[in-house]
Amino acid sequence: MASSKAYLDFVLEQLSELEEITYRAMMGEFILYYRGKIIGGIYDDRLLVKPVKSAISLMPTTTYELPYEGAKEMLLVDNIDSKEFLKKLFDAMYNELPVPKKKK
Repeated sequence: MASSKAYLDFVLEQLSELEEITYRAMMGEFILYYRGKIIGGIYDDRLLVKPVKSAISLMPTTTYELPYEGAKEMLLVDNIDSKEFLKKLFDAMYNELPVPKKKK
């Protein structure tokens, strides 16, 4: 099941307090970038983020879910209604995320 543009728009509005949030559509889903780094995505109308230490510590009771068959598990963000929490989460995760690989 693909994610809806309406859900993407909702998530982007919730992330509006952060600068440099971008996304890329991929096979009916959306990859989310924060200041150029992949932070997670929207899969089946769920916001999932990479399971880095800071995200795990901010969401200790969250569930791990598969974005799609064959992928690595990611963390489900269930507190999506709080812009303040999302800003804190994304800011905390940023330094733990890998730097994007240079394109040849």
